[in-house]
Amino acid sequence: MKHIWIAAILGLSSCQADAPQTLKPVANNAVAMHGKKIYSFAGLSAGKAWTDVHANAFVCTASETPACQDLPSLPVKQGRLASTAQTVGDKIYIFGGYTVAEDHTEVSTPDVFVFDPKTQNYARRADIPVPVDDSVSYVYQDRYIYLISGWHKDTNVADVQIYDTVEDSWQAATDWPGAPVFGHAGGGVGNVMIICDGVQIIPPKDENTRRSFETISACWRGDIDAADITNINWSRLSQLPGKGLYRMAATGWAERNLVVFAGGTDNAYNYNGVGYNKIPSRPSAHVWAYDITANDYVALKDKPTATMDHRGLIHLGENRFATLGGMGNGQVVLNTTDIFEIH
Repeated sequence: MKHIWIAAILGLSSCQADAPQTLKPVANNAVAMHGKKIYSFAGLSAGKAWTDVHANAFVCTASETPACQDLPSLPVKQGRLASTAQTVGDKIYIFGGYTVAEDHTEVSTPDVFVFDPKTQNYARRADIPVPVDDSVSYVYQDRYIYLISGWHKDTNVADVQIYDTVEDSWQAATDWPGAPVFGHAGGGVGNVMIICDGVQIIPPKDENTRRSFETISACWRGDIDAADITNINWSRLSQLPGKGLYRMAATGWAERNLVVFAGGTDNAYNYNGVGYNKIPSRPSAHVWAYDITANDYVALKDKPTATMDHRGLIHLGENRFATLGGMGNGQVVLNTTDIFEIH
C-alpha cells in the first residue's frame, strides 16, 4: 500500500522562512486551511520512489502560483504518505499516514501531532488506537475529529475513531457499515458526513491467486447523534454510475449545505501513480457534490486541471476551492494550485 518518513526534525530547509518560493512538487500530502493560507504536511516529491517520501511542511498563499515558505518538518524519523490534517480553533492536527522502507515494507503510523501556526511548533498528542492511513477525517463541533475507515497494517478496517482535541483522548464510534476502504474521500456539514468511494480488497479466487485492489462506487451518509457523538446512523446513498474514484479531494461547504468532491482516479494504485494492475492511472478533472438538503447529487463544472493523489480539498471562501499539488497527467507530481469556482 503506501508510506515513508524522512529524518527527524529537519528544521527549515535551505530556503529561509522569510524568503517566499514557488511550490515544490508534492502529492499525497495532508493539507489544511488556516486563516487565509494553505498548510501542507509530508507527502511525495517528484521522483515518486520510496526515497521521495518526506516529512517536509510548508505554508502557501492561496493563489494559482502560490508563494510558499518552508516550515519545520514533522518531528519523525521517516517521511510519511496518506496522512490527514484538520484545523480546529487556532491549531492544525495531523493524523497517521504510513512509512515506506527500502524493501517496500509499509507501516501505518499511530502518530498525532498538533501544529501551532503562530509559533511553528509541533506537540505530540495521544496515539491513534488503531493506526490508519488513507483515512477520511471530519471535524465536528470544532472539537472532535473523526477518522473513518482506512488502511491498517495489512488490511482495511471498519473502525471509526474519534479524537477529542480538548481532552487529548480517543473513543470508538459506530463502525463504518460498508466495505472497508482506503483512499476514500468525504466531508460534512454540521452533524452530517458524506463519505464516498475508495479502494476495497478483493479476496483471492483460490489458493493460487493473490488478493487484488479495486475502486468501489459507494457513498454513505453518516448522521452523528448530538446526544451521543459515538453513535452514527449510517445510510447508503444511491449509487452513481461508473467506477468509483480513489484519492479524490473533498470537503464540506456549510453555506450551501454541500459536500464537494474533485479529481481522483478510477484505477487504484500504491503511491507512484501506476495501478496495482500495472496500468498507469489517469487523473480526473471531474467536480461534483452531494446536496445534504435535497438528499441528491449535483453535477458541477470540471476544474481546470485533471489531478489525483489528494488528501483534502481546500475551501478558499465563498465559492472558491483548490487542490494543492497532487498528480497530473502522466503521473507528474504537481507544483501548482488548481483553483476553481462553483456556481
